[in-house]
Amino acid sequence: MDTATHVVMGIGLGGLAMLDPVVSQSAAAAQTVMFATIIGSQAPDFDTVLKLRNNAVYIRYHRGPTHSIPAVLLWPLLVAGGVYLISPELPFSHLLLWSFIAVFLHVFVDIFNAYGTQALSPFTKRWIALGVINIFDPLIFLAHIIAFIFWRYGAPPGWTFSILYIILFFYYVWRCRARNKVVRNASRFHPGATHVFISPTYSWHKWHVVIRTPQRLHVTESRHGLIRYLESYPFEPIPNDPVIQAAKKDHNLASFLSFSPTYRWIVNENEEGWEVKFIDLRYRSKGYYPFVAVVRMDKDLNILTSFTGWIYSNETLEKRLKQGAKHVQ
Repeated sequence: MDTATHVVMGIGLGGLAMLDPVVSQSAAAAQTVMFATIIGSQAPDFDTVLKLRNNAVYIRYHRGPTHSIPAVLLWPLLVAGGVYLISPELPFSHLLLWSFIAVFLHVFVDIFNAYGTQALSPFTKRWIALGVINIFDPLIFLAHIIAFIFWRYGAPPGWTFSILYIILFFYYVWRCRARNKVVRNASRFHPGATHVFISPTYSWHKWHVVIRTPQRLHVTESRHGLIRYLESYPFEPIPNDPVIQAAKKDHNLASFLSFSPTYRWIVNENEEGWEVKFIDLRYRSKGYYPFVAVVRMDKDLNILTSFTGWIYSNETLEKRLKQGAKHVQ
């Protein structure tokens, strides 16, 4: 989920914690737990600092180690320990419990996005991306805001957020069923499909769907149960071509390939040399695929510049590639 949603969830858990009699015994204890749940709900995303290094490192590791099983156990200790040193207003065990719930909920809800996490690491490095909830879901965010308003005007926070999270539980169940229906529908049209990649949108009835068969990659859109075919590309393994193999040595393209499960590639020769472009087919917006990796090389296959990340215009892409050329030099 996005940062704003994780923040409101952290506040919501602080309100839910008022059901704990040890927390509700004093305002100081309640404020301490609220501080811990807000920090805990953000902690797994502290790896965003990797953006300061470069995009390739961020893409390769974001939602990776910091969302793993060891991290889910370590983050609560760090959060609860830090908060307890500043404000020892209640037993450490209760502070640790609510910090753990905040961290666990963060990682748990992230697996329902199309982006996903490596939540089962170190047992498997596979990205778990269920494609059920959009990265920002207006209903989830606004439901929290409404609960805050009820709390502000006197509703008991513990019961208010208990009701909210019961409602959201059934909302997730409904969205999972809707997602599975889309997958079944796609598989019905392509019974030989090896994989169906699905990405939710802001609309409950619209989904981006990529259907991979042994021969083709079909980029489609499911709307109200009807599948509309947008584009189709041949599906084949990355060839043992010297140009592409040279491009794969670039750190930006390597990060892209470590994250993206379905893509197409384009190889162009120009006056300077070669351009290799990989395009993630899961994210299609107004006919444009914003998540890409581009590597430019000279005639001798030496890397001149590269980029990977989210780009929404060719002008911005050229600007990023020029910046990349400076770093290569």
